[in-house]
Amino acid sequence: METEEKKDKILKQLTEKAKTKQDTYKQVLEVFNSLKDILQEIVEDYNKSIIDIDKRLLLEYTDKGIFEAELKIAGDVLVFMMHSNIFNFDRDHGIRKISYVKNNELAAYSGIINIYNFLSDSFKYNRMEDIGYLIGRIFINKDKYYYVEGKRQLGFLYNNFGQAVIDKKALKEIIETAITYALDFDLLVPPYDTVKIASVGQVNQKINDSRIKTGKRLGFQFNSDDVN
Repeated sequence: METEEKKDKILKQLTEKAKTKQDTYKQVLEVFNSLKDILQEIVEDYNKSIIDIDKRLLLEYTDKGIFEAELKIAGDVLVFMMHSNIFNFDRDHGIRKISYVKNNELAAYSGIINIYNFLSDSFKYNRMEDIGYLIGRIFINKDKYYYVEGKRQLGFLYNNFGQAVIDKKALKEIIETAITYALDFDLLVPPYDTVKIASVGQVNQKINDSRIKTGKRLGFQFNSDDVN
């Protein structure tokens, strides 16, 4: 390849692909900041109804920095994390079959906001070995078109990439769906065989370090949650 050809190729990559990624990042960050605002509004709204019922049930919002926010709901914490990078879908992904993407390959580049579900005690008692679950992730492109992938409700309600622009109403619906899912997703007793043996050293270490590993589906395959 001649020098001028290489230069042209590099310039094309910069002016098209790189610019699209920068534009997409800016859009996703803007959406994430709106999501933070909505989380605060939800906390204020719900707490007005909860405070006279039981103060222990009050929702709590925590801003953890540019790319992270937490919402505590009773015994659960929803962690919303924006990834700082921009991604593309693989060639076999359903998104690439949509005419909107077929007509504009750059439209497939998307930022991601992940939604994790943890037990609130995991943070309260600093149980570093506890596990959380990715219950949903929001893909957003340069035009603010979005697609939500996730468990149950989160995976079936928003299959509209290239059709709907993500806005305050959509974000609130996603958040409230995630809250509903987390509250429905119970902590189950682990199978007996997975916890029946422990050494003295393991017990002492776990007591000293609060490292009794806990998760909502500890000992179970998470995909079992898909079974009705």
